Amino acid sequence: MKRSWNAWVWAGFGLTLVAAFSYMFLFIWFPITRDIPWVNFLLFIAAGWLLAVGLKRAYGQPERYRGKVSGVILSVVSLALICMFCYFTFVVSKDMPAAANAPRAGQHAPEFTLPDAGGKPVALSELLKTHKSALLIFYRGYW
Repeated sequence: MKRSWNAWVWAGFGLTLVAAFSYMFLFIWFPITRDIPWVNFLLFIAAGWLLAVGLKRAYGQPERYRGKVSGVILSVVSLALICMFCYFTFVVSKDMPAAANAPRAGQHAPEFTLPDAGGKPVALSELLKTHKSALLIFYRGYW
């Protein structure tokens, strides 16, 4: 009996590649997936499931399916990609340089004038004349 190709292992490896590289090229542009890459985690879980099914088939029915050696190699490479993704996403990205000149919580903001939603200029001092306080949100982002 001719052994058939174990597509589950290759599909799991391909999905691992998609999960690892889609963050850099697609999901980093959207705040809902940039801050916590939950879509990538779901893709990694699905890839792990495909790899596990493929390895089970390769070792459970070796006379029918190929992939004992390639399955292990692709699984180890996939695990290494997942670990590298988590390391770069959660460890390296947090080592951004400190913003020494950024205002701190509770510190008075410098005077500024910016356009509102309608394009009309609004000064901070004018807001503070009519309101008790103003909430300013600074988003530094990744640049």
